[in-house]
Amino acid sequence: MSNKGLHANGKYWHTGVMERPIRIGVQIQPQHSPDYALIRDAVVRIEDSGADVVFNWDHFFPLYGEKDGPHFECWTMLAAWAEQTENIQFGPLVTCNGYRNPDLLADMARTVDHISGGRLIFGIGSGWFQRDYDEYGFDFGTKGSRLNLLAEYLPRIERRWAALNPQPTGKIPVLIGGGGVKKTLKLVARHADIWHSFGDLDTFVYKSQVLAEHCAREDRNPAHIERSIELPALNEAQEFVNAGASLFTVPINGPDYDTSRVVEAVRWRDSING
Repeated sequence: MSNKGLHANGKYWHTGVMERPIRIGVQIQPQHSPDYALIRDAVVRIEDSGADVVFNWDHFFPLYGEKDGPHFECWTMLAAWAEQTENIQFGPLVTCNGYRNPDLLADMARTVDHISGGRLIFGIGSGWFQRDYDEYGFDFGTKGSRLNLLAEYLPRIERRWAALNPQPTGKIPVLIGGGGVKKTLKLVARHADIWHSFGDLDTFVYKSQVLAEHCAREDRNPAHIERSIELPALNEAQEFVNAGASLFTVPINGPDYDTSRVVEAVRWRDSING
C-alpha cells in the first residue's frame, strides 16, 4: 500500500500513512431496542462473525426515528460487553467529552479496560447533540467551547490513567472522532491512536494531509495514527484503502440488528488481507 493519498486532480501527496491490515468495526446503535437482550444477542453475533471491533455511541436519546423511543446508556453497556465478549475490541464511537468529569471518565475507562483484559478502545469527541445536553443539565456552549473543553480534558484523562492504582492494563488506544482542520485534527495529532473521519474520498484525502501537517508540528509520525471511517459501498471501499483507511465500521440499528452486511464486510476484509 502506498503511503500517499490520491487527490481528485490525480496528484499524490504524502500523508504518512503506513500499511495496516484492514479491520471491520460494527456500531450497535443502542436505540429502538425495548429489550436489552436484543443488544446482547447482537454482540454475540458480531463477535462470532469475525469482526474486529464493536462500538456503541454515547447519547441519551435516539438520533433518528422515534425521538422518545427506547434507548440505553453507553458506559454501563460497555462494562457488560467487557464481561460478555472474549476477543473482540470494543468501545464508544464516541463518548461525549462534556458529559462526565474527565478524571471520573478516565477511571471508568480504566476499570472497563481491566474487566475486558485490555480490549477497550477509548473513543471520544467534543459532542454535538443538543438535546442530550439540555435534558441532562449540561451546558451546550458553542462548537468552539466544546472543542476547547476537549483540549483541556484529554491531558487530564492521560494524567489520571498514569496516577490510578492499578494503572490500565496497557496503553488504552485513544480514538478521536471529527474532522475540524484547526482544532480537532490538532488534537488527533497530539493524543490519538485512531482518527475516525467523516465525508467522501476527497474530504478524507484532504484531511489526512492536514493531519500530517499537524503531526509535523507536534513532532509525531502520522503513520502511527490509524484511519477509521464508516464503510462505504464495497465497490468504493478500495479507494479509501488506497488513501490510507484501514478501520471500516458498519452501523446497525435496532431492534433487529441485522448483521448480514457485517458478514459481507468481513469477507471483503479477508479478501484484502489475504
